[in-house]
Amino acid sequence: MSVLVNSIVMLGMLVVVPAGLRLIAAPELDRMRRLWPLFAVPGAVALWLPRGTAATAPAVCYALGTVLLALHAPPRLLRGLRASGTPAVAPAEIALLTALVTPSIAATALVAERSGHALFGFGLDILALTVPHFHFAGFAAALVAGLVCGLSDSPAGRFAALSVPLGTLLVLIGYFIGDWAELAGAVVLTAGMWAVALLTWRSVRTGQRDRTTRVLLAVSSAVLAVTMVLALSWALGEATGIPHPTLTWMAATHGLGNALGFALCSLLAWQRLRTGIDHESRTA
Repeated sequence: MSVLVNSIVMLGMLVVVPAGLRLIAAPELDRMRRLWPLFAVPGAVALWLPRGTAATAPAVCYALGTVLLALHAPPRLLRGLRASGTPAVAPAEIALLTALVTPSIAATALVAERSGHALFGFGLDILALTVPHFHFAGFAAALVAGLVCGLSDSPAGRFAALSVPLGTLLVLIGYFIGDWAELAGAVVLTAGMWAVALLTWRSVRTGQRDRTTRVLLAVSSAVLAVTMVLALSWALGEATGIPHPTLTWMAATHGLGNALGFALCSLLAWQRLRTGIDHESRTA
């Protein structure tokens, strides 16, 4: 399982996060976009080294990059509050702020796991799986939910943009207080992800003339609908004790499906969408 999980995490570090950062319209992130490989490459190397100092040092380098990324969230939040003149934050903005912060949670787990330290009492296997979870269910899912909400500012869009961050937070809390809280988080996260899939299929996909973009959006929607059923079944089994997929099986199905079928396809599609929008604005 470690080879598969490491490969998924590498995809998150080297492809998904930088691709996602390019989709966030924020000039202040330009430096992070340029510097990201300097942090992500050592992080990827750390995955394949034996646990210990040699693996911990590059993992810490990656963690530094994720912390620098997360530090962009508070000033962005304050600017948004001042601009709106109210204490409320738009749902799409909440989702994007979540995307900025969640890689640092993944990196914290990575540093602990690579050093062989059972952080907060969690076993090394759980820490290893936390790393891809907060790259994909955290960063990628929150980012896509925010993009969908920004394009489809409807009740369903706002629900998706709020429930994905909330579900991710509840899953994190569930790590500490028990399986039933984690199940509640899985339910909320699944509902939000299904809303993302539905809106992507009905609103985003149908308005595209480019066939490749439509196919990428269709694949991401279909895969997301299936993989979140697996997430629910696992969380329900953990809470109730009924038979459920093993962690190895979940990594090979839910994890791989979300990484390739949802995150990668979604970000590729949104990159094509953003390129088309920019081209139309230049030629208008």
